[in-house]
Amino acid sequence: MSAPDTAAEILIEGRVQGVGYRDYARRRASRLGLGGWVMNLRDGRVRLRAEGPRARIEELVRALEQGPPLSKVERVDVRWTDATGGFADFDVRFAEQEA
Repeated sequence: MSAPDTAAEILIEGRVQGVGYRDYARRRASRLGLGGWVMNLRDGRVRLRAEGPRARIEELVRALEQGPPLSKVERVDVRWTDATGGFADFDVRFAEQEA
């Protein structure tokens, strides 16, 4: 895999826990060939890091704004950052970690 173009740190607010949101995000990101991870936060939000071509990350953001059928996305914040190239695939993380 070639070095990713860019990266995004994404926070999603709304009814996004307990509705299959992480798996939805993982499937979408994997389908787009992005690297990174998604995890639930203690405050009810979902946090996601994606690395890859900017256009594909933007496509992922559009999907995240919709979410799976049982979710109700209220806000999606994207912060663009430099890619690390440290991800071979896209994973679900199951415990909040310090960044």
